[in-house]
Amino acid sequence: MNVEYFIARKLFTANKNNNSYTRPIIRIGMLAVSLSVAMMLIALMVLSGFKEDISSKIIGFGSHITITKFSDNQSYESEPVSVFQDFSHINNNEIKHMNVFATKAAIIKTVDEIQGVVLKGVSSDYDFTFFNENLVAGEVLGLNDSIVSNDILISEEVANLLQLDLDDNLVMYFIQKPSRARKFIIKGIYNTSMIDFDRLYVVADIKHIQNLNSWGEEQVGGFEIVINDFDNIEQITDGIYEKIPYDLDAKSIKDNYPQIFDWLNLQDINVRVILMLMFIVAAINMISTLLILIIDRISLIGILKAIGATNWSIRRIFLYSSTQLLVKGLLAGNFLAFVFAFIQSKFSIISLDPDTYYMKTVPINIEISQILLVNFGTIILCYLVLIIPSMIIAKITPVKAIRFE
Repeated sequence: MNVEYFIARKLFTANKNNNSYTRPIIRIGMLAVSLSVAMMLIALMVLSGFKEDISSKIIGFGSHITITKFSDNQSYESEPVSVFQDFSHINNNEIKHMNVFATKAAIIKTVDEIQGVVLKGVSSDYDFTFFNENLVAGEVLGLNDSIVSNDILISEEVANLLQLDLDDNLVMYFIQKPSRARKFIIKGIYNTSMIDFDRLYVVADIKHIQNLNSWGEEQVGGFEIVINDFDNIEQITDGIYEKIPYDLDAKSIKDNYPQIFDWLNLQDINVRVILMLMFIVAAINMISTLLILIIDRISLIGILKAIGATNWSIRRIFLYSSTQLLVKGLLAGNFLAFVFAFIQSKFSIISLDPDTYYMKTVPINIEISQILLVNFGTIILCYLVLIIPSMIIAKITPVKAIRFE
């Protein structure tokens, strides 16, 4: 049996059962550790949920990677690309889904209102999962390769601005020569809380854009690619770019919306600051608790030294005791964090302004690797920090310690 660990367990039990002045102080120390750990875990859960929610919504509108005509065109007007492209050299294990698309700037005009939008044309190969998850009324488009559909998807934001509802007719005008107009029927209304995107995109059959631009059936605006591993998006994009024809360009969603992803990366700095501050709070409280344990058991230290125990052996006893208190605080902190995560996920008690945060409630995403890293990292770092104050034991002489009251 590990003698130091055995004595530490007895010491911890004795401290829990006595009514000395150290008992409330130790409890306060454990409470501070548990709150610090809970704050660290909640910060990581919220940041992970925030980044995943925003990223998934942006990807829902634009996919992971887009392949378009290589040009300096910065407008929403797509340039034609032949649908007959040989992408067999692209690694199929990296690709989850691919579809064609095209975009065209337009204006929706009603009797009293007018709104500029981007008409995104898609075909029967389009995956409507994203819009299905964010649909508030109606249904997604049922597209057919042989028949032109006049149904469209608009956002709840646009519907409210133009005072439109499900199954209403609307007229969309396209600025070109000669100017043209198309009548559509609202098939579905979605709401992603991404105000800037919701106000912009209207989804329709790609055949309308082909007809407006006088394209053939084999011409589209480009290809959208959804990959399996978002963490490797830069490498996959570079690999696709190297293999596609010289007149095509491949861009990742991070290239298309760099300002949003840079903003998301800045949130990591805030979380690092929170983690550092909470760790400092936990470490200071554990140091204080250890010193209190030493002072409270200074007579025991003298007796152990008198019977031949080494300084390191005695230090290990108090390090074990402190670690046991730390583990108790960690368990309480994890419990608080998971209770908060459950309540927020189920009841959304904390709301946000969609205009600022692109979502209505605080998102929660639990990553087991982050949870384990915080817990084991806190135990290891606090243990290492506690080694320094435990050195005070080496300066305690047996005679003075035994006489100490």
